This record gives sequence, structure tokens and C-alpha cells, in this order.
Amino acid sequence: MSFNASKCKVMHIGKQLGTGPYEYVINGQKLEVVTKEKDLGIILSSNLKLADQCAAACAKANKCWV
Repeated sequence: MSFNASKCKVMHIGKQLGTGPYEYVINGQKLEVVTKEKDLGIILSSNLKLADQCAAACAKANKCWV
């Protein structure tokens, strides 16, 4: 089974987000830098706060069912 580098992303966690001149490369392909990502139904953000997850859950709950 081959490794799919296009599905990989980098998230810097902490107060100094992305301050370094770092580039991450797998199999010659530069990885995308993100500030939030959804994985297994959970929204992870670089500041580790739950605001994005709560907003998404609230929006889903408030959908109007016809």
C-alpha cells in the first residue's frame, strides 16, 4: 500500500503559530499548513479551543427540518 502525502497537513499548536521558517516535505511534496482541521468528526484548531466545534454543533442542531 502506498503512502498518500497529499492527505497530510501540518498544524502548529501554541502561542507562536507558524513563526518558524519550517517547510515539511514528504516524498518531495510540500505539506499544507492549516489552522483548523476536521478529523473523525471533531474540529481541531491550533489554539486548542472548542469554539469552532461548539459553533458547528449549534449550527447543526438549529437546522430547520422540513
